[in-house]
Amino acid sequence: MRLADKLSLTRGLLAPVFFVVYFIPVWTGLFAAASVFVMIPLLVFAELTDYFDGYFARKRGETSDFGKLFDPFCDVILNMTVLFCAAASGYMPYFFLLLIIYREFIVSFVRLIAAKKGVAIGARRGGKIKTVVYIVTCFYALTLESCKRLGFGLPSGTEKAVIPLAAVCAALAYVSLADYLISFKESVFPSKTS
Repeated sequence: MRLADKLSLTRGLLAPVFFVVYFIPVWTGLFAAASVFVMIPLLVFAELTDYFDGYFARKRGETSDFGKLFDPFCDVILNMTVLFCAAASGYMPYFFLLLIIYREFIVSFVRLIAAKKGVAIGARRGGKIKTVVYIVTCFYALTLESCKRLGFGLPSGTEKAVIPLAAVCAALAYVSLADYLISFKESVFPSKTS
């Protein structure tokens, strides 16, 4: 396995670790403050692997069709995990989370069809922008939860700011989906005449 793929795998494996660390205080009533000092570095490290897997793949000439599919797959595993945590804590409406999950399933399905036809659909610019907004939303919700666990008061309305961010996430998700479907229509769903 190439270094870039190992970094992507690390990101995917850290997602359930983050989930457990996030919910231990909820399940046990213990370690609320301590969990903050694990969750934040864990998420920062996991997101950094997203930068470094691409960096090393390009630097070492190790870009591959597998990596083009595995990298965004691991992004989805991590970001959906953190967004689920945000929804479970009441920061993000489940409605937006469900819309985002639907989009990710559709793109995964399109990538699967394309792969069977020998076309590897990597992340596109719209998908990358969408992922950045996912990450911002994840960190914002995590910051709010961390402040709560540490006993810091938050200004009124701060928690509700996740809702417009979630709406932007959902909107960008479907703009990006449309871009994928339009750009790869012939590769994935060729017309009968072609």
